[in-house]
Amino acid sequence: MHYFPIALPFLLIFFFFFLALLILIEIGVLGYAYQRLGIKQRYVFALLLLSLLGSYINIPVYQLPPETLHGGGRVTFFGIPHIIPFVTRWPGTIIAVNLGGAVIPAVLSIYLLVKNRLFYRGLLGIVIVAAIVHYLAHPVRGMGIAEPIFIPPLAAAGAALLISRRFAPALAYISGSLGTPAKPLPMLVPLTSTR
Repeated sequence: MHYFPIALPFLLIFFFFFLALLILIEIGVLGYAYQRLGIKQRYVFALLLLSLLGSYINIPVYQLPPETLHGGGRVTFFGIPHIIPFVTRWPGTIIAVNLGGAVIPAVLSIYLLVKNRLFYRGLLGIVIVAAIVHYLAHPVRGMGIAEPIFIPPLAAAGAALLISRRFAPALAYISGSLGTPAKPLPMLVPLTSTR
């Protein structure tokens, strides 16, 4: 089942942010950011396009048994309303890994770790970001695990600057990509279950 999890006004805002992102790509700001990571400019657009297209591909990892769900309406989280679908009988929950949102950033993070030899620094950054996100994340009924949207990138940037200014861009990317999913998955089950 597919649905828009965000209300229409915020969807329009995200659309305008996407247009602004395309403009930034054209003027080279993101190209500069990826160059600071150590990625050549000719690969930047391909990497962003792969991440965007890959966000529509989910790789199933595990399936939870069927359950009865009750939802519908809206949940407001930090001022942003999210639309919750109404379902009476759910055939089961599939836990999947998103290609554009998880696999590609993880592969790029591993590449940056190996290329820059940031094994211990990278691990330290991941642990710092994971601890902060784990502390601030909490279950929101009907949505799952949520945390304030700007905390992971700010924590990643702060940790990277504290660990190494020379490798701060790469460390921030690595820490933000690999340190963000810090809450355990079993917490997803009781959020929507009526058991």
